[in-house]
This record gives sequence, C-alpha cells and structure tokens, in this order.
Amino acid sequence: MDPRIIVCGMGRTGYKIFRLLRQQGSLVKGISDCPLASESEDIVVGDPRASTTLLAAGIRSAQTLILAGADHSLNLAILVQARFLNPRIRVINRIFDSSLGEHLDRTLTDHFSMSVAALAAPIFSFAAMGNQAIGQLQLFGKTWPIHEELIDEDHPWKGKKLSELWDNPNQMLLYYLPIYESLDLVSAVIKGQTLHSGDRLLIGSKPKTHSQRGSWRAPLVRFMISLQRFREYEQPILGVILILLLTILLATFTYIFSNLNTSFVDALYFSVGMITGAGGKDDIVESAPLSIKLFTVLMMLVGAAIIGICYALLNDFVLGTRLRQFWDVARVPQRHHYIVCGLGGIGVHVAIYLHQQGHEVVVIEQDPNCRFLNTARSLRIPVLIEDASLSATLQMVNIEQAEAIIAVTSNDTVNLEIALASKGLAPRIRVVARNHDPLFARKVQHVFEFEAVLSPAELVAPTFAAAALGGRILGNGQIANSLWVALATLITENHAFCGRQVKEAATGIDFVPLYLERRNQTLHSWQLLETQLAPGDVLYLTLPANQLNHLWRVSPTHTLPEHYP
Repeated sequence: MDPRIIVCGMGRTGYKIFRLLRQQGSLVKGISDCPLASESEDIVVGDPRASTTLLAAGIRSAQTLILAGADHSLNLAILVQARFLNPRIRVINRIFDSSLGEHLDRTLTDHFSMSVAALAAPIFSFAAMGNQAIGQLQLFGKTWPIHEELIDEDHPWKGKKLSELWDNPNQMLLYYLPIYESLDLVSAVIKGQTLHSGDRLLIGSKPKTHSQRGSWRAPLVRFMISLQRFREYEQPILGVILILLLTILLATFTYIFSNLNTSFVDALYFSVGMITGAGGKDDIVESAPLSIKLFTVLMMLVGAAIIGICYALLNDFVLGTRLRQFWDVARVPQRHHYIVCGLGGIGVHVAIYLHQQGHEVVVIEQDPNCRFLNTARSLRIPVLIEDASLSATLQMVNIEQAEAIIAVTSNDTVNLEIALASKGLAPRIRVVARNHDPLFARKVQHVFEFEAVLSPAELVAPTFAAAALGGRILGNGQIANSLWVALATLITENHAFCGRQVKEAATGIDFVPLYLERRNQTLHSWQLLETQLAPGDVLYLTLPANQLNHLWRVSPTHTLPEHYP
C-alpha cells in the first residue's frame, strides 16, 4: 500500500506536488488555509498549525508530511505541532536558510530540508549554457543535466540499437518510453531493440568543466580598463583634487611674486601648511602687505572648505562602498562570461554553480544590503549594485560579448524587462528568465523567443514528490505523465535484490541500473547487468516513482546511509 502523505501549503509549489503525488497513485491529503475551487474533497481547509486541522487530515496515521509553504516560520510551527501529534512522521521541509536546515536535519530523525533555490538553480545554469535540461542528477560527485530525446523521422538515433547507446560513460540512459509496446529499458538493451519514431528517452549527460586559459595580455588589459573606468567612475574626487592643487599653486606663486626673496620651496611649504591647516613658515606673511594678509585669510577659508570636501569624498570612497563598487566594475569580464541579475536564493546558487564549472560570472544586484553579497564576493565574483533593467548597466557588464544573461530577481516584470533590454542590446545572447507562473512562463518564452523562461515551482515539485515517496533521492524527472526518481540503495541481507542478478531485478520491477559501488570499485555498463548483488553493495538506479513501494517491500531502511553522496 502506498504511504499516506500530507501536503501542507497549497501555493504553486505545494499544489503541483499534490497533483504529482495523486498522479502517481499515492494516497495524499492537502491542507490549505483558504478554500480551493477544485480538489475540495481531498483538501482540508483550516489553520495548518492547529491540531484540529492536522488531525482532520489524518496526521496520526500519515507516514510523510511535506511542508511546501513559502513562510518558513509557519513551516517550523507546523513541524512542531505535527511531531507532537505523530513523533514518527517523516517530514520534508521546504526551508530557505540552509544552515537552519542542516541543524534540523541533524537534530530530528526523519527530517529532510529541501531548498527550492538550490534545486532550481542548476536547471537555470544548464539553460544558460545552452543545455535544455528538464532535471538534474547527482552522480560521481557532480550534477548531471537531464534532457529528453524525442525520436522523430530526422533524428540521428532513429533505427539505432539501444545497446549501442548503453556503453557510454559520459551519457547515461535513464528511462525509455517506446511508442509501440511496453518494454523496460534493460530488456530493450539486452534484446537489441531499435529506436522508432515517437520513442522517448531520458538522458543524463556528464557535465564538462570549463577551463580558463589566461594570457600575459589579460592583466595588462584589465589594468588599462581599470584606469579608464576609474576616471569615469570617480570624476568628483579627481575634480576636487585638481581644484586643491590649483589653489596651492595659486597661493605659492602669489607669495613668490609678493616677496621676490622667497624661494619656491618655502612658498610651497607655507601654502600647503596654510591651506591644510598644518601651519609652518609663518614669517613669510608677518611683514607682508595688508593685501597679502587678506589673501592668506581667504586661502585659509577656501582651503578649509576644499580639504573638507576632499576628505569627505576620499573617506566615502575608501571606507564606504565606492571602492568596492569600483573594484567590482574594474573586474567585469570582457567576453564569454555569464551575467546573473538578482542575487537572491536562486541567483547566488546559479552564480556559485557557474563559477564552480570554471566560467566567468558577474552579478547585478540592486539591494546594497543583500544577504548574499559577501558570499559572492568571497568567491571573487564581481557584484555591481545597479539596476539591471537599465541599458547603461547592461553595457557596463559587456552584454554584447557575454554568453548568456540569467534574470532571476523576485519580480517577474523586472525579469521580463531585463530580458527584453538584453535582447535589444545583444540580439544573439542567450536569455534565461524566471517567472513564477509556469503556464505564463511558457507563453513568454514562445512570444519573445527567449531561450528559457522557467518556473521554480514547476522545476522542484517533482523532487519534493519523489522525496516524499521515500529514500535519499539523487535526482528526478518527468517523461509524459510518469515521474521517475534516481536513488542509491544499500543492499543488505534482507534486501529484495540481495542474491539476484542486476538485469533480473531490473526487468522485474522496471528500474534502470546506473552503476554499482563494491569495495572501492565502480561497476557499470554490461558488467553491471551480469553482476550478482551482495550485502554491502550500493546500487545507483532510476525507476518510476510508483514502483518505489516494490523496492522497499521488506523495509524502507535500505536507502543509502547519510555519509554517502
């Protein structure tokens, strides 16, 4: 029997999770704080923190609770009440603060924190790099993009045997949906099944790390650009300093001409001391005419004003934010870089992922108090505190030479404005934008011909649904109406697969083996299919979400322990 699952929070993400779980045949109830037009018989309306609401949803007999709301303090309140009523319930908690999530995971048993931003960010990054990914997969310590191959009449794989695609370590077959018959992937590989028009395949591609090759000219070019931008960026400071120097020279030559016995050095020394307030060599004006003394008084007043303004500007530049802004502008890459607009949860994860892949990244963020500024700058990623929708700002980050721009602010209208401005300045640039409404996102992408307009709720809902069905999920995706998950399972003596050949177990419940870890060695491809599973093996596999109950029919504790990736 499928586990009983409660989804709390019927926003975009929560409702999508609820619908996915029902689609997979799970027994699921929803909790909403306001009435919904549809699904009324399976959704309890009330305060989700109240014990009466949770009891009405069946909290005492439920096995899993998904906290899908965007209000994290509310999620915590529901968590406490739910665990009070059912101490053994498994909790999937949507949480923004990753450190708080780690504390909760360590403190509470069967508590799993999940971040919408962290889950969605790789998909945005893949789209920016030109890979139309629909999901992600964690294998060999890397994030693999997942895409769907629809075989049509002109597809190069039409008529090709699946066995020819099986033995490729850089491209893993994850799922197979034939058009003419119901056949699992492993059986199709063994039988040498050929691909027909209309067949569908899910493919995981090994990510490639971009290597940056610098030249001796790069530092020189950056230095020259820095000098040029310094003149453009800090003209007020340069103007005040120039006025100060002219004032000192005026005073110096005035004292020389008023007393021909005064040397240039003595006059300069007195002028600098008098204007800056340091004093020195006062005998120059003691016997001077009244006009020179009045001139000296005037220079003292003017000098004090100029010095005050100069100190204020320098203090603001050095101790304020201007020095940091200038330094970030000076380090903006010249070409082949990625521009991330909006340093929120998704933006910072996108920037970090692209940086880890070896790409040059520049971030535009309008809020000078953004909590992720130090995170980005600690990775030496330049961050500009500017309005990304302005053409001047986009030109400042060299939009015409960039690889892609990713607009992921929290405002859908601003993201659209940034995307349109970018296309206007650089028509060939790849544009990836965020939009909360998945239906509207597809329309925007079609109308404006952007590379990708993505909805985080649409991207992450399958992952929450897969996690609710059990196990340590390494990835997930959707093909047609079927949700599949990737996970690692530890083979024990009581495991349903123990003692069976991998290909026999795979064809029995329609899962796809990816690879096997055994005594510090990795088995994959044809060798994997012929392997007999033994206690201690760790099998990485993908399978339909509605088949998870067959995998854990003995006990749900066979999933991968916490120390595995």
